Amino acid sequence: MTSAPSEPSVAPAVDPDCVFCRIVAGEIPSDRVHEDERVIAFRDLHPQAPLHVLVVPRVHSRDVRELAADPELLAHVVEVAGSVAAEHARGDFRLVFNTGESAGQTVFHVHAHVLAGELAEGEL
Repeated sequence: MTSAPSEPSVAPAVDPDCVFCRIVAGEIPSDRVHEDERVIAFRDLHPQAPLHVLVVPRVHSRDVRELAADPELLAHVVEVAGSVAAEHARGDFRLVFNTGESAGQTVFHVHAHVLAGELAEGEL
């Protein structure tokens, strides 16, 4: 008896148990600084720098390794990070992807941390 080949596991487009999927859906409020058809960007609740914004793809992927399967979306995340830093800080920024629990990832929906030390004029 032969069995049918198993289909590869595919990450769901949305995970109903994922806090970031719920933020993307608008079920949980966030202080959004950018949104488009592919990503949202919002201020971190526990900032580690004067500017600390998370750029989150609307589609659920566990971490940046999974996101790398969509290089156009990964590039878009980076572009949005640069735009956020240019608009809300002085343009220079650090971009961090925590990948895995031992690396500090606490929400397993890929997100980029945009950190900048100096805010743009008028920013709080």
